[in-house]
Amino acid sequence: MKLSLATRIFLGYAVVLVTFGLVSLFSVAELHRNRLEIRLVSQGYLQLSQDAAEMEMNHANQQKNTARVLEEDSPETRRAIIRLARIYVPTTLMTQRLANARKRAEEVRAEAPASEVPFIRELEARMVELDSRYQEYGRAAESVFSALSTQSPDKLEVDRATADVLSMEDAIGRELRLLRLALSNRIRERVDGAEERERQTGLAIISLSVAAILLGLGATAWSARTLRPVRTLIEGVSRIARGDYNAQLGVRGDDEVAVLAREFDQMARSLQAREAQLKAQAEALMRAEQLAAVGRISAQIVHEVRNPLSSIGLNVELLQDAVEQARFDSTEEAREVNHLLSAVTHEVDRLADVTEQYLRMARPQRPDLDPRDVTAVLDGVLDFTREELERAGVEVVRQFAPTTPAVLADEGQLRQVFLNLLRNSREAMPHGGQLTIATRPLEQDVEVTVRDTGQGMTAEVREHLFEPFFTTKEGGTGLGLAVSQQILQAHGGSLSCQSIPGQGTAFVLRLPRA
Repeated sequence: MKLSLATRIFLGYAVVLVTFGLVSLFSVAELHRNRLEIRLVSQGYLQLSQDAAEMEMNHANQQKNTARVLEEDSPETRRAIIRLARIYVPTTLMTQRLANARKRAEEVRAEAPASEVPFIRELEARMVELDSRYQEYGRAAESVFSALSTQSPDKLEVDRATADVLSMEDAIGRELRLLRLALSNRIRERVDGAEERERQTGLAIISLSVAAILLGLGATAWSARTLRPVRTLIEGVSRIARGDYNAQLGVRGDDEVAVLAREFDQMARSLQAREAQLKAQAEALMRAEQLAAVGRISAQIVHEVRNPLSSIGLNVELLQDAVEQARFDSTEEAREVNHLLSAVTHEVDRLADVTEQYLRMARPQRPDLDPRDVTAVLDGVLDFTREELERAGVEVVRQFAPTTPAVLADEGQLRQVFLNLLRNSREAMPHGGQLTIATRPLEQDVEVTVRDTGQGMTAEVREHLFEPFFTTKEGGTGLGLAVSQQILQAHGGSLSCQSIPGQGTAFVLRLPRA
């Protein structure tokens, strides 16, 4: 499930708050546990230990009284001691104390944790046993006191009863000491356990607090890392505002910021493409303005020059016919006149060709598009220029795809483009070289590549290559490639150039498939 940015940040800080809350609850729980422990020891075991100590002290006094009675030889003194013992240390006092201790033990058991219940039940059992023994001891001691109170006690019976009483006193004293020691040991164990638990609780609280702080720092760092793309987005917007459309954020993820960053990258690419399109349209508009100017100039040149040139050419032909019938004083003079007339004819033809190029630029003919076999057109052009290429030392390599589809083209205009490109390639290899003509079918177009091994062109030359009147050749008009590109664009195709200085040039034509 994808969570939103706000939800993830909220969950991060919620985890931190829950962690601190758990630490607080743990601290409160441990404090409550320690309070119960202190209450158990102070109001429970400590009171029971005091009761056991008092009972032990009373029993020790009882033993002393019994010993004084048994050691006294005077009957009158013995009876006085027995009477005082019955008044100040009655046997019912110990029974009452044991009953109070048992009641206190029951109260402690009701509030004690489950782990202490067995020990308290054991204490209660011991107190019940002590109560039973003390009642038995009271009866035995009373019988001894009664026998000793008579004028002539039976010595054997008194000795036997006295031995039983002393044995019971020792047993009860042992039980009281064991009871007090058990309570003292239990108090010491609980105090030691409470101290150890307090130490462990302190360490646990410190550890949990440190963990909660680290978790909070981690949540803060994670939130900062999550929001870091926002700063990148702001920087990208600033770059776009300054006109830098190459800004690409490259933020990955599925949250809102990542989606916004990807949309921003798409917007930047669209703006960049739009800027390139506007630049291309501006260049095309400039080229169209240049071509319009060329058209106006060409129309004027054609109007002013073409008809006189035709008349001059016709008159020169008539003059050549007349010269052939004329007589000269020498053969050398006749040859010189014919040479001059041939030069005039050549210049007239060259000027007519120039005016024809301007006329094509000014008034381009609409192409008559029909399915054409581009390989057949190339074969025809190459056969037509074979002698010219061979004289220039140019080797022609044909790399036609065997399944080259037909294209939609005007054959005459297509031949004009190929002738222009072949002538440019021949002139780029003044000392000969290799000319490769290749075709390649594409999904919707047919690609024709004309590659030479000439001197190549620099990037600056390639930038202005298809501009009208731009030329690097002496005597060139700079209209051949401009007209060729114009023809291919009218066909719905394109013409581009790839060139590396010193490694040759390749012109790539693309024509739509029929």
